[in-house]
Amino acid sequence: QLQLVESGGGLVQPGGSLRLSCVVSGVNLENYVIGWFRQAPGKENEGVSCTNNSDDWAYYADSVKGRFTISRDNAKNTVYLQMNSLKPEDTGVYYCAAEGLCSALGPWGYKYWGQGTQVTVSS
Repeated sequence: QLQLVESGGGLVQPGGSLRLSCVVSGVNLENYVIGWFRQAPGKENEGVSCTNNSDDWAYYADSVKGRFTISRDNAKNTVYLQMNSLKPEDTGVYYCAAEGLCSALGPWGYKYWGQGTQVTVSS
């Protein structure tokens, strides 16, 4: 059974950085497209980033482009989201998800989800 566990969230000041990790178990990560989403209070779930199986193409939402970087280490069954120059509007619960689509329109249609990790950007 595929399971995803996120970690790395926390409280950070504006302009700071965090690296989120998503450990995927039960399957071989190289066979799966992975996406990162976030849910802010009072807002809809937003597809932040996603990467294809071979990690040679990625999507980024306009709101994070140039600040966030997605990467994957298939040997460790782990996907990362490096978040730099964080802003208060980046605050939310961040989820990784597997077995969906990753296109120029963003990530969608994911079947498996992690439990989420809280990111709070505040001074």
